[in-house]
Amino acid sequence: MPPRLCPLLFRRLLSTSTPSPAPAPVPRPTDPALLLRLCTILYQHQQAPDDKLRRRLSALTLPTAPADLRELFLQASARFPLSWRPVHRLLEHLSALHHGASDGGGGGAFPHSPATAARLLDVLAKSGNIDLLHSTLFSLPRTLLSSAALRAAVRGLAPSREVGKVAAIVTLFPECHRARILTFLTDIACSEPCRLPDVAEKVIKRAEHRHGVSRTARCDDLLVVAYCRSGALADACRVWNGMERRGLEPGAAAYQEIVVTMFKNNRAADAMTVFDGMRRSGVRDDGGGCCRAVMSWLCKDGKVWGAYMVFAEMVKIGVEVDGEVLGDLVYGLMTRRRVREGYRVFRGVREKDIALYHGLMKGLLRIKWAGEATNVFREMIARGCEPNMHTYIMLLQGHLGKRGRKGRDPLVNFESIFVGGLVKAGRTLEATKFVERTMWGGVNVPRFDYNKFLYYFSNEEGALMFEEVGKRLREVGLIDLADILSTYGERMTTRDRRRRAMNGLLESAQSVQDVCS
Repeated sequence: MPPRLCPLLFRRLLSTSTPSPAPAPVPRPTDPALLLRLCTILYQHQQAPDDKLRRRLSALTLPTAPADLRELFLQASARFPLSWRPVHRLLEHLSALHHGASDGGGGGAFPHSPATAARLLDVLAKSGNIDLLHSTLFSLPRTLLSSAALRAAVRGLAPSREVGKVAAIVTLFPECHRARILTFLTDIACSEPCRLPDVAEKVIKRAEHRHGVSRTARCDDLLVVAYCRSGALADACRVWNGMERRGLEPGAAAYQEIVVTMFKNNRAADAMTVFDGMRRSGVRDDGGGCCRAVMSWLCKDGKVWGAYMVFAEMVKIGVEVDGEVLGDLVYGLMTRRRVREGYRVFRGVREKDIALYHGLMKGLLRIKWAGEATNVFREMIARGCEPNMHTYIMLLQGHLGKRGRKGRDPLVNFESIFVGGLVKAGRTLEATKFVERTMWGGVNVPRFDYNKFLYYFSNEEGALMFEEVGKRLREVGLIDLADILSTYGERMTTRDRRRRAMNGLLESAQSVQDVCS
């Protein structure tokens, strides 16, 4: 052996690195005609005896390679997302087919992958076959239980209140990973589409008492957030107190959610107590979500001094102050009749966004300065800030109120424009209901839905109608209301025209690209 190769060979023999595995074979694309025939047989013979279904499926030329079988199963099961029987019977047939093609009889089971296992559990969960879902879940090897598979299983077991079966999932994993798996299961049960914090709490207690798994602070955080979002503040406080007894510190998400929920339930003093406890405990407010919520509610209540203190704390800890926070501050100043100070804050911002403009306009409308709010709306458009639907509805309610006000000219007033517009749009039922509520004003509160009205006229016909209405309103001296409706007709009702133009641009660009290619 040459002397230069000896050290190299010695290092290779002592190396602990494992050779890289061979790349998995790429599955061949499934024939669409074969897939259609297979799914047709499965659908038509899903209640047929095994022999008859086996004869039908045996007449098809199905692939035998494991990768091709997995691809065929994924595509076929996608045709039956809510029906477990065709998928289960296909799985049995593919298992028998793989067993017959394997050498030595060692491949009797279907060659599952994490993707096929997750798809199978998802179909079983959506179809509601809980027993088959449970048995299939515990029969699969642990290496196939990916996060998607566990998520599909819990979404099927949790709505059925199968607490024991969900808690037993932690036993499929080693003890060192069970706490993390319990946190993952709690997250699935507390989030959409389940949103079942009571079931998640029972799963945690069952895992603690029967399987010896200790809950983490993250589990209780998820319970507090889920209970608050479902409106169960008492249950959230019970979990919160349990965390304090066990010595677990709540996270920033739990603090933010319980503070917001207490503000919504008119418990401002308790919310500020919890917020002060968060600051004393040193919990870092990631992103400033809790500070933003506290400042927003303080501004809505008119407690501007407290909002200034929270604002200074946000600047101190380095939280980014955006237009929404400044808009809330301006709104709070306006509601306290501190107009000059509110304008000083508004003018001090260089890059103004729509949230800041909305805060100023909402505050002006709150103190009955609808004309000044319309001037801010004109300035907003002049600076290139595009209004949205909320902008128009807010201004219309500020000028006309939630139930509408009659104008000076009987031909150009609320009934002739808005109620008559509903009749013109063919919405006579909505117009009749509003008129009936107006006649019975002592019993029912007549509120007009400006959102639906503007939606009905968001088309080419609405552009002409709002232009004509704007002319009539200017003739009787209602300049502000005329500008609002005319601007809506120019900008919002032409969105169909803009969409068609954009689609035409996209189609022309695609055709040019095809020609160039």
